Order: sequence, then structure tokens, then C-alpha cells
Amino acid sequence: MNNFHVCCLPVISMVSLYRTGQKEELSVTGTYTAIAATLLLIGIGTPLQAADIINLTPGPDAAEQLQEALITAEPGSTINMAAGKYEISDGLSLDVADITIRGAGMDKTILSFANQKGGGEGLLITSDNVLLEDFAIEDSKGDGIKSKAADQITYRRIRVTWSGGPKETNGAYGIYPVESKNVLVEDSLVTGASDAGIYVGQSENIIVRNSTATHNVAGIEIENSKYADVYGNTVTHNTGGILVFDLPNLPIMGGHSVRVFDNKIVDNDTPNFAPEGNIVGMVAKGTGIMVMANRNVHVFGNELRNNGTVHVLIATYPNEFDDDNYTPHPRAVVIRDNVYEGGGDDPTGEVGDIIAGVAGTPVPNIVWDGVVPLTEWITWTAADNRIYVDEADGTTFANLKMIQNTLYPWSTSPDRNIAGYAGGLEEPKAVVMPQLQTQ
Repeated sequence: MNNFHVCCLPVISMVSLYRTGQKEELSVTGTYTAIAATLLLIGIGTPLQAADIINLTPGPDAAEQLQEALITAEPGSTINMAAGKYEISDGLSLDVADITIRGAGMDKTILSFANQKGGGEGLLITSDNVLLEDFAIEDSKGDGIKSKAADQITYRRIRVTWSGGPKETNGAYGIYPVESKNVLVEDSLVTGASDAGIYVGQSENIIVRNSTATHNVAGIEIENSKYADVYGNTVTHNTGGILVFDLPNLPIMGGHSVRVFDNKIVDNDTPNFAPEGNIVGMVAKGTGIMVMANRNVHVFGNELRNNGTVHVLIATYPNEFDDDNYTPHPRAVVIRDNVYEGGGDDPTGEVGDIIAGVAGTPVPNIVWDGVVPLTEWITWTAADNRIYVDEADGTTFANLKMIQNTLYPWSTSPDRNIAGYAGGLEEPKAVVMPQLQTQ
């Protein structure tokens, strides 16, 4: 950090007094530019640094200087981190609003937590209107960057990596905004997370775009959230590509209005390395997109190739729960206008075995477990709650009809008539957020 101490600073201010009608006004002119020029003239040295710019460089004291900057920065400040590696041994935190933390590039400015001793994540943000851009977090003990209860949080050109490759001991999440609003993640890269590379949970107004997630358990996950757009991303070599989940017993539930479109979801083939007991431990290697217990989810315009278990899976939450407010069934899901190639030829894990056992191999491009509330199974499902599939000729589909298959498997076969699911629903509106107007 550039610290500048001045014991006695002679500054001459130009003061003018004038009258406007009956009113006196006082104006004082004096800027940082003028001060800096004065300092140079009297030979003090480096010009005074503007109070809202904090410049850091790598070195033995860089970690302490960075945490000091995060604590003492005033709203409106920018913390600039020069290129190089910063060795960090404890978790960092920021709770000051209206701050920019900027590096020289996500492959140039590297915060290494390889020797981290404390903290549940590399960097924790708990304030509003924060911009993070152009730096990397490597080998954090826990999550990479977590933001909690933040409004207007932007992750731009951020890289989070566990350099040892996929391991159960890696942090759960790479980029991890939770209980937040107006969340933007763009042009970022996450590898090696033992849960989800880019995870947005219990949040509202979300965009995840033009980012890459690879060699994670889940590439991108939207959980218990509403109004989310996930587009333009490349999701490859994960266990599962993109998950849209809603789970019980969380402070915020009832996820809905999610659009997943124009993504490349290819070659997701990493064995599941989630710690035991983690919900994503159920995700089968080779899952492209999985929608579970969420509402009003639209999946369209995606490229899905060579996902070994299934390209698109629509499923009911499979575990027991004691939350009376939870709806475990997916509702109002639209799958349309995607491109499918290969895939379904290597179903794995318990889920893969179940799907293949009912639908056969190769697994169809789109699989729905067919589980609905008992009342709807006996009667019918309202049009605005149905599952709709509208794909090009040749796309394969199966409703596994798992309730019937469980009750009388000897006489139940999947419904493969994709034409019976044609139709659609009104698409959620595009997500807009304040920082897109100001950054």
C-alpha cells in the first residue's frame, strides 16, 4: 500500500467572495492536482495519492496491506492490485459498500491461498454495490469468493481454481453469491469446486453469462432463486453441467423464473467427487442440464453434446423432507429448440442406472421422471404446471412414469411420444439490474 504521511503541508487556497443579489457565496478552489504540483515544487517527492484509489503490489506484507485496505477503504474507493502472486494465509473480508477490487487480469493478479490457515473462504463480501474484476483466487481452504446479503454484486473476469484438480477436499463453491440481489457473473472461469463452480443460491435478479466452468461437480448451479438468466456459458468436463434446483428447509425457497439458453454444455464426464452427504453427490457423471423441483424454467437454444448419462433431466426431489412449505416437483418447465449430439451412451451412478433400467441405452436426449403430486396423478395437471417439450424432429424423449413403474413395473413402459408434450408457456422477461446501467 502507498502510505503518505505529511506532518506540515503548506497549501494556499484561492478564496473569492462575491455577491449574487443579496446572497453571499464562498468558493474555495483546491484540488489534488494542485496539491500534487505544490509537493513536487517543494521537493517532497511522490504526488499525493487520491483518497479513493489504493494501489497494492505483491510482496511480503501484501496480505496485511490488502486486508487493511479492505477494512479502511471508504465508500467509492478502488483497490488496485498489480500483477503478481499474493500469498494469503487467512481469509479476507469486505463489509464496506461501493467498492471496486480490481486486478491486472485473471491470469496476472493471483491471490494464492495454498497456505491458508483460517477462514471459511478466500474472500467474503457482505456489502452492497461491489465490483470484483480481473484477478484470480487459487487453492482456497473453503469457498473461493462468497458474497452474502449483497445488493448489486458483480464478478467480472474472475478466475477461481483449485490447482490440484478435482478433489473431495477442494472448496465447495468457486464463485458463491447467496441471499443476494442483482447478481452479475460474467466472463469468469472456475475449475475444481467440489460442489458447484458458479453457484447462486437464495437470491433474486441474477445473470450468469459468458463464463466457463470445467472440472467441477456442478458447473453452474441456480438454487432456490428467482429471476435468473444463464446464457452464453461454456460448461464442460464437469460431473453435471447446469443445475436448476429448489431444496427444502432453507431460509428462502420457491425458486422460479429461470432461463437457461445459448450455452455450450458438452463432454461433461468428470466422476462425481462431492463429499459424502452433499446433495450434488447424487448427480450422475455425464448430466447436461438438470431441473429439479423448480418452477417456470425455460431451457432453449443450448448446444448439448456427448453428455454420457443424459442431456436434459427433469426430476422430483428424491429424498424425504419435513418442510410443509416445500413443493418437490418441477412445474412449468419448457424445453425447446436445443441441439443434441451423441450422449446417453454411458449412464453412470445410481441415477444413471435407474434411467437406463427404465428407458434403455442410449438414454433419450430428454428424460422426465414423470412424478407428479398424487392428486394430479389420479386426475390431471393444469396447463400452466405441465412439462413442455418442443424440439426438432429426431430428438428423443422419455417420460419414465416412475410412479407407475414403482407400483407395477411389469406392465409399465416409458412414454416416448414427444409430440404429446408439445406446447409452451410465456417466457420470463429478461433480467435487468442497476449495475448494468452504471458500470
